[in-house]
Amino acid sequence: QALEEQYSPSRWSPRLDRDTVVQAHLAATAAGTQRARAGVQTSLHVPYGDGEGEKLDIYFPTDPSGTFPVLVYIHGGYWQCLSKDESGFAAPPLVSRGVAVVAVGYDTAPKGHMDAMVLQVRRSLAFLVERYSGIRGIYLCGHSAGAHLAAMVLSTDWTEYGVAPDIKGAVLVSGVYDLEPILHTYVNDALNMSREVAQRNSPMLCVTPAAPAAAACKVLVAVAQHDSPEFRRQSQEYGQALRAAGWSVSLLDLAGVDHFDIIEKLSEESYVLTQVREELPSSL
Repeated sequence: QALEEQYSPSRWSPRLDRDTVVQAHLAATAAGTQRARAGVQTSLHVPYGDGEGEKLDIYFPTDPSGTFPVLVYIHGGYWQCLSKDESGFAAPPLVSRGVAVVAVGYDTAPKGHMDAMVLQVRRSLAFLVERYSGIRGIYLCGHSAGAHLAAMVLSTDWTEYGVAPDIKGAVLVSGVYDLEPILHTYVNDALNMSREVAQRNSPMLCVTPAAPAAAACKVLVAVAQHDSPEFRRQSQEYGQALRAAGWSVSLLDLAGVDHFDIIEKLSEESYVLTQVREELPSSL
């Protein structure tokens, strides 16, 4: 019961009751994505594989000639809801500064299982690198379950994929990095993970020593003041584990936000995380 509560982010928001905060999140991210699609040059539903869910939405910079950095956004939804169609809300502040934004689609549960989702996100990056020669550095951004998937990307052995994505930074927002506690909650009803699946897909257990390229990759682990104590613990321990392995890590504890508006505010120019992400490409 206690774990159920810890892994129910909507219970911890002081702004709205649990059902309302989730509905408001869906509405805000969907509306923000519609605004971005209306005002930005896009290529929507680009297939990176044969699967129905294996598609990308690409939001191009205002002047896409030449080379440009790319921010790859991986959505949350506890691996079982949301989609790339609610994932473009953060594009406008970035494309106006010459950064392309790519929203990754993947097969959520119950159709998708955890091993497959991790592979899909990794394959989407390999596809981007092969398809777009103008990419000048990749930045990952994931929220909640998407932060978990982005963290799994950091542990990828890219020799299996025949590419070497130049991942220069990662912004991991309110993520889950150890899946073992999830096994004992309602979240696993749809995921149906075994202990083995949870272990091999836990970023906390997959931290690789930072290679020279990884040492240059800046990782920002962000968590909300109104995330649950368990979410906050997971962020802190994962950040510490990366740092111990030689990664360049900053921990950001954001006051006055909860699990949902911590990411929704990325559509705002003045928001601290928006500014952090805009600074990442300037560190090239």
